[in-house]
Amino acid sequence: MQQSIEELTAELREQLIEQLNLEDIIPESFDENTPLFGEGLGLDSIDSLELVVLLDRNYGIKLKDPKEGRAVFYSIRSMAEYIHNNRAQA
Repeated sequence: MQQSIEELTAELREQLIEQLNLEDIIPESFDENTPLFGEGLGLDSIDSLELVVLLDRNYGIKLKDPKEGRAVFYSIRSMAEYIHNNRAQA
């Protein structure tokens, strides 16, 4: 059975903090729609590469077009929706 978007967002919050070593951030401190880059969590281009690895390793999903990364990695919610919609095809 496929995970719901809500389950994926909770899981992704934990994975994001662990994968990117964001020790000073707790999962509840940011909303599912908080931007991951810029004024949101302040992630950078190196972090975006880590997110690509996370998608591949944890969900078997490879970004087909690097340009779509900006939309996919906008927020936890956008990542969860992308995983939910593409996991079955992976």
